Amino acid sequence: MSEKIDQIIEELKTLTLLEASELVTKIEETFGVDASAAGGTMVMAATGTAEDVDEKTEFNVVLEDVPADKKIAILKVVRGLTGLGLKEAKEIVESAPKQIQEALGKDAAEDSKKQLEDAGAKVSLT
Repeated sequence: MSEKIDQIIEELKTLTLLEASELVTKIEETFGVDASAAGGTMVMAATGTAEDVDEKTEFNVVLEDVPADKKIAILKVVRGLTGLGLKEAKEIVESAPKQIQEALGKDAAEDSKKQLEDAGAKVSLT
């Protein structure tokens, strides 16, 4: 999928049940379609996704992309977050996309993501 579609999907995962329902209604009005014509699965899929996001308690930090001009700064952050040596951290940075932390709480994962993004990396939480 394209990056634009991936971004839309990530945004959809954050919707509440009410927001998901309003989105379906708005899509129906805007494009002249009927979600119930698909057997009602559109609304059920959207609500299931919102519930999954609410229940998730552990996150993995994945280093998606490392711009060449930001490599050293990102390497320093990876070393600080993981406690790895220079050689091991360099291998992770050079092999992006790569998971660098796993099973973190939401706050810790978001903090790690922020540190990496501030250094110039593209990061995702899974």
